[in-house]
Amino acid sequence: MEAARGEVGTGENLSLARAPLRLHRLVLFMAFPPLPAVLSSRDLRASDLENPSPEILLRIYAWMQLARTGDNRNLDLFRQGLMKGTLTGGQGNEGLIVPLALLADKAVDVTSFTHRGFGGHLIWSNHLCVHLNQYFANAGSPTFAREGNVHRGDPKNRSLPMISHLGAMLGPVLGVTDSQRRLGRPAIGITFFGDGSSSTGDIHESMNLASLLSLPVLFVIENNRYAYTTPMSEQFAPGTELWKRAASYQMEGIAIDCTQDVITTARTLAAAMGKVRTTSRPMLVEAHTLRLRGHAAYDTCDYLQPGEADQFFKLDPLPKFRAQLVDSGHGATVEQIDREIAEFVEESIKVSLAMPRPDGDRETMERDVFAPPSEPMPWKPKAPADYALNFAQAINAALRKVLGERPESLILGQDIGVYGGAFKVTEGLLKDFGRPRVFNTPLAESACTGYAIGMALNGHRPIEEFQFADFSTEAMTQITQNAATFHFRSGAACPLVLRFPCGGGLTLGSFHSQELESIFLAIPGIKALYPSTPQDAFDAVLAAYEDNNPVILFEHKGLYRKVKGNVTWNPNYRDVWQPKRVREGDYATFVTYGEMVHVATEACDYLASEYEQTFDLFDLRALSPLKLEAIEASLARTGRLIVLHEGRRTHGFGAELVSRLTEKFFPLKAAPLRIASLDVPVPFAPELEQTYRPNRDKVIEQITAWMG
Repeated sequence: MEAARGEVGTGENLSLARAPLRLHRLVLFMAFPPLPAVLSSRDLRASDLENPSPEILLRIYAWMQLARTGDNRNLDLFRQGLMKGTLTGGQGNEGLIVPLALLADKAVDVTSFTHRGFGGHLIWSNHLCVHLNQYFANAGSPTFAREGNVHRGDPKNRSLPMISHLGAMLGPVLGVTDSQRRLGRPAIGITFFGDGSSSTGDIHESMNLASLLSLPVLFVIENNRYAYTTPMSEQFAPGTELWKRAASYQMEGIAIDCTQDVITTARTLAAAMGKVRTTSRPMLVEAHTLRLRGHAAYDTCDYLQPGEADQFFKLDPLPKFRAQLVDSGHGATVEQIDREIAEFVEESIKVSLAMPRPDGDRETMERDVFAPPSEPMPWKPKAPADYALNFAQAINAALRKVLGERPESLILGQDIGVYGGAFKVTEGLLKDFGRPRVFNTPLAESACTGYAIGMALNGHRPIEEFQFADFSTEAMTQITQNAATFHFRSGAACPLVLRFPCGGGLTLGSFHSQELESIFLAIPGIKALYPSTPQDAFDAVLAAYEDNNPVILFEHKGLYRKVKGNVTWNPNYRDVWQPKRVREGDYATFVTYGEMVHVATEACDYLASEYEQTFDLFDLRALSPLKLEAIEASLARTGRLIVLHEGRRTHGFGAELVSRLTEKFFPLKAAPLRIASLDVPVPFAPELEQTYRPNRDKVIEQITAWMG
């Protein structure tokens, strides 16, 4: 009997290990029904298809039948109210997904199945009960019931979990595939997306990136003729053949009719996968397939033309394949397989239905937003230079230290190579460390961030520079929906550093000057550091790099060459995750970060000199997670609070700080003072920008008015 630990070595899910001990033992020792003998192999070789034996033919049929039976029973259970959410099925898609998953090398290859890929999940790893637990969202769910039905994967075995933004799933597959190749493993990546999502920018960014980097990725379009309810005639110009788009990216493209002979389909897929593996070049496959049950369980399909559904069922490859096997004299065996699979599915459903519901433990959920703390890396205790460094040079020195001491590191971004980045922060790194470690990317922030996520998931630790923080909005889905949620929904760590040159004061206008911390940090799962001095900038790079979570490093552009100081080796570099007291005082607790630290310091010095009032000034440094204990102790003593930040006032980060601090200390001696920029887009002219953002004189004016 198989235990509910799954199949050790083929997909033990990480989230299960986080379960409470009582539940973990229950899951480990609850018996799973044994697999039917015909499902004992999950593999298929190209040579098996040259003159396929009955064993090979029956193996393919059995996995197709298991996928179909499972999908149909899931639909039944949904209609009974036993499964919730947006239930989708792959009925009609088995002629594509089953041969492809069987042909993949599950020991090294990379994939990310869509909502039509139930058969692929079953073949790639784990027992049917594990997958059913996911659909039932019970206590044995591999995502700990944090994700529903097909929104899962097995990151440990390079099956990346699906998100609903299908285009954004491709970039991480590219990253894991490249990581595998860099580690000397002959992997290919297999991506899936539909005819509808083929219109999204992420798809085209990813194909261009794969071609540029010569990555062995098979791009598979599951063309079932409808994007939810929208037919192809309303998606593309007449006569559009999606596979021909491959030529634009200098890759081969082919079309396959997966509704016809299953073995012919399998042979074509085997040839394509073999070519991608040996040439290390991407390929685009337009797979014409079927969607027999609508987009999801609630889909009434009333948008179909009269008789169209009947035509789909006539094209269904599974009954046609079954009939071929029966006609070849295997009727009795096929009937036996059908019975065994039906019994296996029903027994598995009983086991999964018997699992308890998740306990909804708040502490566990909040803990698992972030990956556990990492151990400090064995950095060499050496100062980066024997002379003072400006802010940009300090970051460059830290990046140089990372590249020199950590072989799993790499740096990517636009213009960071020969040019050294828009602000010359990466100057000289390409020359000293080479293009595989330091490389320019195309203008494709979303795909490149997805690629970096994939690298991070597979043991590398990428650092991505955005030319300007403003351009990070192009990668919003990758950062907030993919990277930020990865550990919570799958148990996989995503150690990724995103460098955001941000802030105004340089007359660069609305699209090169924004502060975006309040937008990104509204999403759980992202850490953030915002240093204000060269020493803190150096320390922040090291602290962010060794963290096991996505970390945004905000770098105010106005500081790059404005501040200068000695940068030493600091054995307590991790202290950058805590606020730092910059000035001591009694009148009020003053909290800020970034360039505003220097503005606030000047204001405090002036107020101490002219008004004889001193302030407890804190440089927050870490914006997520917030460590406010020292600031809370100060506020308990002073009873007054000032928060200063450059971002706009409405929904600005200062509102969160005021709320957090006043929740514990209310009423205060005075209403909190919040100083921020105007609620307008960042203006261009220096006179207008000076009006827009805080400066020394305006801060002093607002504080003195507040003091009364």
